[in-house]
Amino acid sequence: MSTSKRTAGPIEQRGGVKIGVVESDKRDKTRRVAINFVTMHPKYGKYIRNRTVLHVHDETNDSKLGDRVEVAQCRPISKTKSWKLVRVVDRAPGN
Repeated sequence: MSTSKRTAGPIEQRGGVKIGVVESDKRDKTRRVAINFVTMHPKYGKYIRNRTVLHVHDETNDSKLGDRVEVAQCRPISKTKSWKLVRVVDRAPGN
């Protein structure tokens, strides 16, 4: 039996990959990405809409407002940025 150790690539070293929508593209090389999800309330069983807002590093300023993007966790780049843009999944209409 051979034992092979699985190594993570340079993009996803620390954690998972998520898909969200660019909410703000006002800053240079930084995007605000909103990830919407639904959870069930533990006591009442009602489904609740939640969202997580991530500050994402976009080195080439490729993404624009409204684009669906894939982001991956990385080392901390600044006080608020710990995610990098992997790719643009879908362009927003008009971009």
